[in-house]
Amino acid sequence: MDQLVSGERYSPYRIFTAEEWAAFRDDTPLTLTEDEVRRLRSLNDPVDLEEVRRVYLSMSRLLSAHVEANQLLFRQRQIFFDADDAVKAPFVIGIAGSVAVGKSTTARVLKELLARWPSSPKVDLVTTDGFLYPNETLRRENLMDRKGFPESYDIRAILRFLSAIKAGLPNVRAPLYSHFTYDVLPGEFVTIDRPDILIFEGINVLQTRDLPEDGKAVPFVSDFFDFSIYIDAPEELIHQWYVDRFMRLRETAFRDPQSFFHRYSKLTENSARAIAEQLWANINLKNLRENILPTRPRADLILRKGTNHLVEEVALRKL
Repeated sequence: MDQLVSGERYSPYRIFTAEEWAAFRDDTPLTLTEDEVRRLRSLNDPVDLEEVRRVYLSMSRLLSAHVEANQLLFRQRQIFFDADDAVKAPFVIGIAGSVAVGKSTTARVLKELLARWPSSPKVDLVTTDGFLYPNETLRRENLMDRKGFPESYDIRAILRFLSAIKAGLPNVRAPLYSHFTYDVLPGEFVTIDRPDILIFEGINVLQTRDLPEDGKAVPFVSDFFDFSIYIDAPEELIHQWYVDRFMRLRETAFRDPQSFFHRYSKLTENSARAIAEQLWANINLKNLRENILPTRPRADLILRKGTNHLVEEVALRKL
């Protein structure tokens, strides 16, 4: 795993093969069906029930332990402060990684597994896409070719949202985004009402910011996370997955005249592939190298995928 070499004495991570990791699921029940997994996975993502058994059940068990420890600490603080009326903050899980690497599938599968724990916790999922600036703003600021880069997001709105979530406020709204129109949906929101667990997924959620010279507080998005996951894969594989997905979409969603990318469906296969390669090289690869990959060492858990898009290695930060 690049610098996260197995057996490295001073690494902050413990490294496991997927088979070693699978053994940690113990007696965690498999509560999803093959049909449900098929509905949850993204286009070109082959995750199946066996992958849920190998990787996700152990993750579910680990996260259960973290949530229980968090709840115990909350009760201990109530006793410490003699404050029975304190509002418990949701447990927030951040999921980061490149485009086309499978973040959305991981987030959706994990959400369903967590919600089916015996305690039946309330689990919500929010993506950072809705916090992108509208295309109108990005065009005005000459940022359309930087969409997905840190500067294309309304970071203040993200921080306000997460602050409200962590404060235990009811009915916190998050803006919605359409991949069909490739834009934020004006006036449309999802309301998050005091979940037990919130999954917050996006390519740059582990991004840091420049620190001020005067020592004033500059919160990072990840400051609000109780646990963070990075979905990883070799650059050449992500490149292949991105282009393959683009070509699949050209034959499906792009054919709708209302799609933002409809014009690409009319191109020859070679021309469309050339466009996909250009978008990868000029936007997504740059974002991966400059902004996304450098945040990998900040994650608590790293899932390393191989050629078949399935997890081959897991790195867990040591306590």
